[in-house]
Amino acid sequence: MTSLDPRETGPDAAIERSRRFLDLMKTRRTVRRFSDRPVPEELIRNVIATAGTAPSGANKQPWRFVAVSDPALKQEIRDAAEQEERDFYERRANHAWLEDLGPLGTNAEKPFIEEAPWLIAVFKLMKDNFDNERSNQVYYVNESVGIAVGMLIAAAHQAGLSTLTHTPSPMSFLCKILDRPAHERPFLLIPIGYPLDSYVPPKVERKSLSDIMVNNRNDPVDP
Repeated sequence: MTSLDPRETGPDAAIERSRRFLDLMKTRRTVRRFSDRPVPEELIRNVIATAGTAPSGANKQPWRFVAVSDPALKQEIRDAAEQEERDFYERRANHAWLEDLGPLGTNAEKPFIEEAPWLIAVFKLMKDNFDNERSNQVYYVNESVGIAVGMLIAAAHQAGLSTLTHTPSPMSFLCKILDRPAHERPFLLIPIGYPLDSYVPPKVERKSLSDIMVNNRNDPVDP
């Protein structure tokens, strides 16, 4: 394990590091239009490797990250995703859901799937293939993969990259297009790259700390 410099391990130094990281993450925004600026594969490898350090149930690490840069594959994924999205917007989504999506300006068109230099298709593993010494059972799969994705998004932002968490539903088309085995189930599709220079994210408000945190038994938290 890498140790911090002793001068960086006291509570004051730890609080300062946490503030710097918080300030960085406050600048993270979801992006829906991407530049064609190239992203080195090593950057993608590093953010996926960071995700792979996440904790998981019984250390089964039930995730697979498929990195896609081939334009033909991206077009195929976009065509399939937009087919599902049209059905969602036209038939499956209720009025309240569409109203909630309104301020974000989303619709069935998903150009970001082709624009982003990379897509990361995240799959959850429904059985373990780590080695032959243990059972093939997996535990807390959604929780484990969700934590890994959060770490991936944070790592991407720290590297100066932007991301989008895209969830066309159902996503079974990803299994066919990317030739994944039956025990791998689609979890999330993440376009990743640099934002289009002209793109302006929709304005959103985040809840205050006092809205999301409670001390002990409902002790108030200062905003």
